[in-house]
Amino acid sequence: MNAVSGVTSKISVAIQVAAGRVFEKSRDDRGDVPGWVLVTVMTAGLVVAVWSVADGQLKSVLTSALRSVSQP
Repeated sequence: MNAVSGVTSKISVAIQVAAGRVFEKSRDDRGDVPGWVLVTVMTAGLVVAVWSVADGQLKSVLTSALRSVSQP
């Protein structure tokens, strides 16, 4: 066995070990997904709640803003 093939095999083993560690970490991070889903759903719920309460006021603010921009 020459020096080049010895170095190549060591590099190959190191890459396999690193890939295995990355794969293990990616499986451990799967628990974070439900938390992000919960945050997204709660944010959407808050937007719907605020929108339903302030619908008329939001329409009047938007209408007056559009009128002020369109007038010369």
